[in-house]
Amino acid sequence: MTRVINQMAIVGAGVMGTGIAQIAAQAGIQVILFDNRDGAAQAARNNLHKTLEKLASKGKMTHDQAHSALEQVRVATSLMDLKEVDLVVEAIVERLDAKQALLAQLEAVVAVECLLATNTSSLSVTSIARGCQHPERVAGFHFFNPVPLMKVVEVIDGLATDPKVGDCLQALATRMGHRGIRAKDTPGFIINHAGRAYGTEALQILKEGVAEPAEVDRILREGLGFRMGPLELFDLTALDVSHPVIESIYNQFYQEPRYRPAALTRQMLEAGYIGRKVGRGFYQYVDGQMIDPPAAQAVPRVDALPPVWLGTEREEDRADLNLLLETLGARVEQGSQPSSEALCLLAPYGLDATTAAGRFATDPARTVCIDLLVDLGRHRTLMPTPATRDDMRQAAHALLARDGVGVSMINDSVGFVAQRVLAMIVNLACDIVQQRIASVDDLDEGVRRGLGYPQGPLAWGDSVGAERLLTILERMTELTGDPRYRPGPWLRRRSILSLSLRHSEPTFN
Repeated sequence: MTRVINQMAIVGAGVMGTGIAQIAAQAGIQVILFDNRDGAAQAARNNLHKTLEKLASKGKMTHDQAHSALEQVRVATSLMDLKEVDLVVEAIVERLDAKQALLAQLEAVVAVECLLATNTSSLSVTSIARGCQHPERVAGFHFFNPVPLMKVVEVIDGLATDPKVGDCLQALATRMGHRGIRAKDTPGFIINHAGRAYGTEALQILKEGVAEPAEVDRILREGLGFRMGPLELFDLTALDVSHPVIESIYNQFYQEPRYRPAALTRQMLEAGYIGRKVGRGFYQYVDGQMIDPPAAQAVPRVDALPPVWLGTEREEDRADLNLLLETLGARVEQGSQPSSEALCLLAPYGLDATTAAGRFATDPARTVCIDLLVDLGRHRTLMPTPATRDDMRQAAHALLARDGVGVSMINDSVGFVAQRVLAMIVNLACDIVQQRIASVDDLDEGVRRGLGYPQGPLAWGDSVGAERLLTILERMTELTGDPRYRPGPWLRRRSILSLSLRHSEPTFN
């Protein structure tokens, strides 16, 4: 039977600690706040009072509920005041030595039955518990800021943690209105680990000169449905926070290529261009607002459009693209070879435009590729070869923009922008589940809630299909020679199964 927490303490009365106190108090749990900074715990309770009253004034709760929640919270003047609690959650500075020292102090005060939880975001739970007399009662309980709105918490089992401790914390999370997701003690746990692919692949794309920051962000926002582009997100979180995390996870995984940092963000960090809070990052800001936001690429004016010949790898792609072009008023050639004046519009996966022109045997000077992995009703990404004539580039851009949908023209590269980012996200998620760091449901739900992705990575993998994703990754690995793109065994097996079970597509479960 899972133990019920009736009284808990929170050590560290900063923004995170106060947020945890709020959701616990609203759930009817008695909370003791302690902070070794003079007056900090009382100030946190005062701020919580204002927050609860504001929620009541907006109709989010009644004034009686706000008063009742505040009455659940009291302030401790020393650690000795915590000796009767069922659980202590530490939310202090992110330093291993500080957390270890605090747990040692707590063990001298609380009962043996009291559970100890750390809100660490990046440190090993096993390491934090290493010096404890009872490491089996120590677990991770990692909330996200702002705690009341980010309704997910990672429950992390260290190597010595009794599984019943995690069970108890998951039940407590549910009671507080949050989804508890269970993780093994690995760098980045679930959410920060799974989120590595989005930003690091965008930085790799910038490094290769594929597109400008604004165009990368636009493609991923409009084409794949992310709330923010990765470079906008770096500016929001700030590189003095983000870049050290990237380096830390890369080094904790012993320089695994999938997590490789970018020299660009290290340079920006050294220059102080860390993001919105200082007015300059990938974009420029005044008072937190972006100034002169980059405009979408101008649509060229073209007097007459050439006929279009299509080259696709999948019959369903040909049908969809043919329908779109006819809707846009294009003259689509149906022959097995393009005419001498045709624009050759190709739809490859994982290839660059130059290689695609060779595979489809089209004239590179008349070849432009289009990414069919994105929602063509929201955005279209085009990619010419280095030899593509200007008139063909302009014709392709003008044609695909006829109905007002945004068009991005990027430089020749493997896998476009959206293909490589999404393939990396799903491949990394597959590896996380393969390593039993998290379950499929916990990973998908955690990423969706914690990172705001349109879908969980594995559900997204189901919708796109394992075969397509495997094709993208295998071709990028072959063309670049970079092991960062190598497909994991989880993804490869599901692609093999989908080939043998055509009428029953295997899922990522």
